[in-house]
Amino acid sequence: MTKPKENAAMSTASHQARRYAMTLLFIAAIFWPGALAAQTIPGIDPNIEAVLLADGAAQPGETLTAAIRFTPISDEWHGYWKNPGDAGYGMQLDWDLPAGWIAGEPEYPVPSRLLISDLMNHIYEGSYTVLVPLTVAANAPTTGTAVIGLEAQWLACTDVICVPEQGRFSLTVPLGGPSVADPAFTTWRAAIPPVLDRQASFTVVGNTLRFAVPVPAALDLPDPHIFIATTDLVQYAATQQFSRDGDLLIAQIPLAYPGAEPERIEAILAFGGGDGVQFLAEPGDVSVSGTPLASSHVETPALGVLLLAALVGGLILNIMPCVFPILSLKAISLVRAGASEADARREGIAYAAGVVLACIALGAVMLALRAAGQQVGWAFQLQEPAVVVALLVLAAVITANFAGLFELPSISLTRSGKPASAFATGLLAAVAATPCSGPFMAAAIGAALLLPAAQALLLFAVLGLGLSLPFLLIGFVPALRQLLPRPGPWMERFRRVMAIPMGLTALALVWLVSRMGGQGFAMIVMVLIGGLMIALMVTGRLQKQAKMAWPAFGLIAAPFALFAAFALPSSYSPAQSRANESLLDPLPYSAQALAEARASGQPVFLWFTADWCVTCKVNERVAIEREATRAAFDAAGVIAMRGDWTRPDAEITAYLTSQGAAGVPLYIWYPPAGEAQPLPQVLAPDSLIDQATAP
Repeated sequence: MTKPKENAAMSTASHQARRYAMTLLFIAAIFWPGALAAQTIPGIDPNIEAVLLADGAAQPGETLTAAIRFTPISDEWHGYWKNPGDAGYGMQLDWDLPAGWIAGEPEYPVPSRLLISDLMNHIYEGSYTVLVPLTVAANAPTTGTAVIGLEAQWLACTDVICVPEQGRFSLTVPLGGPSVADPAFTTWRAAIPPVLDRQASFTVVGNTLRFAVPVPAALDLPDPHIFIATTDLVQYAATQQFSRDGDLLIAQIPLAYPGAEPERIEAILAFGGGDGVQFLAEPGDVSVSGTPLASSHVETPALGVLLLAALVGGLILNIMPCVFPILSLKAISLVRAGASEADARREGIAYAAGVVLACIALGAVMLALRAAGQQVGWAFQLQEPAVVVALLVLAAVITANFAGLFELPSISLTRSGKPASAFATGLLAAVAATPCSGPFMAAAIGAALLLPAAQALLLFAVLGLGLSLPFLLIGFVPALRQLLPRPGPWMERFRRVMAIPMGLTALALVWLVSRMGGQGFAMIVMVLIGGLMIALMVTGRLQKQAKMAWPAFGLIAAPFALFAAFALPSSYSPAQSRANESLLDPLPYSAQALAEARASGQPVFLWFTADWCVTCKVNERVAIEREATRAAFDAAGVIAMRGDWTRPDAEITAYLTSQGAAGVPLYIWYPPAGEAQPLPQVLAPDSLIDQATAP
C-alpha cells in the first residue's frame, strides 16, 4: 500500500471541481450495467420511491401546491437537499405544464447532516416531501381537467453506494369547482421551515463568513446549524460557531475560498430536531459581541470539572518544556523568598498576580479577536513576527541582566525582597507558557472558546493560578521555605549560571524569527540585538562607576532601534514553504487532502505543530522523527499529514476548534474505517508505533 501522492498533489485543486467530478460520476452510473443502473432497467424498483400529488382542484389565477413525496425502501437510503453539500447532487425537475402555468421554486423541509470521511452531506433520512407552488394561468378553464407532467432526477445513497434515479410522472387535476383539502398537505406544509419576516445580514471577515440572524433571545437552540443554499461558498464540514447578542444570533462559518463576496445568501437555520427557519441575508453590519453557544459536537464538561482541569493543567505547565526557560527566573525568586516570612508572602502574591493577570489578558484578547471573526487560538500572539521579535529582545535583555552586564533600576528581576520583580517574573512566566497546551489544559482552554465570556475568563484565571501555585505555596507554607537554601553570596553566582538557559531561549527565538521572516529579517534583528547589547554594556560600566547611565543607553540604542524600525518591514519575507524536513514525508494539511487520504482506505496520522511550540518539537524528537516510527508507518501503509500553525491559518484553526482544541500540539489517528481518535499531547517513544502495529 502506498501513499496517494498524486491525489495529495491535487489537494489545492478547486473544491467545486471535485464536487462536479463526483456529480458526473453519479450521472455516469446511470449508463453502467448492474446495481448502479437499477433505475434505468424496467421491472427494477427504485431505492427511493417518488409520487406526484396535488392539493385539490386548480383555480384560474391562483396557486396550486404540488407535492413530490419521497419514500426510501429501507432506512439505509437517504435523499438530498437542493445544496447536497460536499458530494452528490440535488433534485432536478423538468415540468410539462398547461399553457400559461408557471412552476415556482421547490420548498424543502429542514435537512440533516451526514458526515462521511470529512465530507458533509445535507440529506433527508426517512420519508420527506418537497412542495412546489404552481401558478395557474388566469385564463385557464373553470371546468374539465388539466394534465401536469414531470420528469425528475434525484440521487439515492447509502453510506457506501449512490444510485442516480429518475421518474416520469403524470397527474390529472380538476379545473375549477370545489377543492377537497388533503390532510397530508397540512402535515407536509408544517415541515417546511417558515421564512423570517426580518432580513438577516452578513459580512466577510478574512476567511470567515459571519451572519446576524434575527431570532428571539428566548428561542431555544439545542443544535443550531446553517444550511446555505449557495453551493461552494463555505466549508460544509467545518465547525460553525454561534453566539447570542440579544435578539440576534451571530454565526461564523469558514469560507471555502478566500475573497468570496456573495451579493445575497439564502439559507435555513436549523434549530435541531427537524425545526428551523428560512432567511435571506444581505450584506450589512454584524455584531462582534455576544455570548457563545456551546457546540453540540464538542461535549463541554461541567464548569467545576473544567476549573479543576485548568488548575491541574496550569500546575503541569511548570514542568512542561515550554516553561523550562523561565524556570531560571522562578528559581532565583524562590531562593529570595527564604529571606523572611513577610517578604515570601508578598512575593508569592505578587508573582501569582502577575501570572493570573497575564493569563486573563491573553484570554480576553483571544476571545475578542474570535468574536471579531478572527480564527485564532491559544498562543496566537506567537504567530506574529513583531511579537516574537519583542520576546527575543526581552530574552536578550534578561540574559544580559542575569550575566551581570547591567542592573535594572528598582524593578530588577533578581532584586531581593521587591514584589515588583516577582510580579514581572509572573508576567513573563505566563507569556513563556503560552506555546504549550499540556494535559488537562487543552480541554479547559478548548471549552473556553464555547463558554460565555465571564466563565471563559474564569478558566483563564484558574489556569494562571495553577501555573503560579508552586511559588504561591512556597510563600505561604513555612515548611516548604525551610527546604530552600539560605540567601548568601552564592545567589549571585547562581544568577549568572541561570543566564545560560535564558541565552538558549534567546537563541531559539532567533531561529524562530528566521523561520518566520527569512534570513534577511533575522539578520536585521541580530543587528538590533547587537546594538542593544553594546548599549547595555556601556550602561553597566557607568553603573559600576556610580554615574548616570541610562541617558547613555538611549543615545547608543536609539540609532539601532530606528534602523530596525525601517529595515525590518522591508526585509520581512513570509515563510511560504519552510516546513521542516521529516522522516515521515508528511502531506501538508488541508480539508480536501485529509478527505482524499481517508478515502484511500489507509490509516492516517495527522499532527498539528508550530515552530514556537517547544512541546511540539520535543514530541517530534521523541516519538515522530524516528526511524522505528517510519518503518512501522511504511509497513502499515500509514499516511502522515502535518498542519503547520507557526503562522495564522484559518483552515487549521477551524479543524482545531472542531476537535475542541485551542492550540497545538494536536495528534489525531484515523483508522482505515473509523472516526478520529485523539492521541495524548505528550507522546511516548512508542506511541505511534503501537498505533501503527495495532490489529
